[in-house]
Amino acid sequence: MDKQPLDEFKDQVRPAIVSKLEEFAILGYEEVSAENLWEFLKNKKWKKTSELSVHEVVQDVLALKIGDFMNYATVKSYKTASWYDSDEAKNLLKGLM
Repeated sequence: MDKQPLDEFKDQVRPAIVSKLEEFAILGYEEVSAENLWEFLKNKKWKKTSELSVHEVVQDVLALKIGDFMNYATVKSYKTASWYDSDEAKNLLKGLM
């Protein structure tokens, strides 16, 4: 099979992504978007792979477990969250001074 860069498959595998998002919604995770799912796959699952076959991409999408995605999303939110810059933190720190 012909291997291609990952982003070229995004539209071709959209039905698999939509199916996975519907599965997540049934499990109560309606807030997961197609972009979040694709980002997870690129950054974690395919981190060391730049090219795959379309069937490999579909297989990885359909095999994805919600726990794996939520672990990634939780760690990412901790890394990017800047609570100290929030208004709540500033008000709290102001009260301590």
